[in-house]
Amino acid sequence: MDTLTGTASPSPLEMVGRAAAEAMTDGMVERLAITSAHGLELLDRLNDDETRAAVHHALDALTTLHRTGQIDTLVQVVSLAHAAKAALTDSMVERLCQFIEVMVTNLATAEIAELARETEAAFHDAAHECAAKPPTTLFGIIRDLSKPESLRMISLLLAFGRSLEARSQHFVGGMSAPHQ
Repeated sequence: MDTLTGTASPSPLEMVGRAAAEAMTDGMVERLAITSAHGLELLDRLNDDETRAAVHHALDALTTLHRTGQIDTLVQVVSLAHAAKAALTDSMVERLCQFIEVMVTNLATAEIAELARETEAAFHDAAHECAAKPPTTLFGIIRDLSKPESLRMISLLLAFGRSLEARSQHFVGGMSAPHQ
């Protein structure tokens, strides 16, 4: 208490608050009010059940990523993507777009689409056939390998491999075994 005036002297915290209030300009007060309004809007949105559930789900996923060490991997992938983006020149981006355009043009044909559909159907048929009656013994596998259609398929795969190796010889090193 101030003995001369009979009033209590302000605490240091009150003095700081008073000095801050007197130092604030109208622009600062406006920005503080807008920031406070945005903060209250965010808190209001967190009261929504769906938003709160989403935030909890995101935090649970983040905790799992941290616990399993995947956050470091995620950060490394983001860093790699950023470095790749920073290293790209306009010329590289242009060439990449031209390459993608050519590949899409070459692959976007009715024949390729039909081949993809038939290949997918063949894989599904083969999976169902193998699930329905798989060989249960080594002799069952040998018996299946001795069937004429199995021999034709093995022969086809071998011929495909030989043809692919012959056609790839013009690439550096071809598809032959690595040199030692």
